[in-house]
Amino acid sequence: MRYRLDVVAATVADAVQFAGGWLFDRSVAGWEVTVLLAQPSDIRPLKILGAEVRELDSVLATEVPGRLPQALAVNADVCSRDGRARKGVLRALEDRAIEVVVWGDGWPAGQDHGVDPVLHRLSYAARAFKAQALVAAGLSAAAVTPSEIFRSGATEYAPVCADLVPAV
Repeated sequence: MRYRLDVVAATVADAVQFAGGWLFDRSVAGWEVTVLLAQPSDIRPLKILGAEVRELDSVLATEVPGRLPQALAVNADVCSRDGRARKGVLRALEDRAIEVVVWGDGWPAGQDHGVDPVLHRLSYAARAFKAQALVAAGLSAAAVTPSEIFRSGATEYAPVCADLVPAV
């Protein structure tokens, strides 16, 4: 059984730009990484990072019992615009059994739910693959930095993968 990371992003470019290195590092570590998009477009940049792509609405419509990821990552703007996504993230935060990671500035005010800043230090390979994915997404490869910053909710269990550290 492989660990699963489900990612809800606004666009392909959004996922690559803000979480691409982390997605690559998790994929190379053996995780099944799936990016859920409302309207998938050119998915080549996500394939470069080792991620699969599925349509968000079809996944929500065919919710499979027992299909829970060990980690869930979401763009905060998606949560602020889509009630289903917000409800799912808040439910995962309350459950505390799933690692929840959020990026972006759209997190609803007054709803921190124990979500603290964390960062992921990209491997050298992740930097290289993220650069290629950014170019494939029509963005500048100069945007690759040594780390990516998120907010993450603590789980009741030890982290499955200690690749996210508190951002100080």
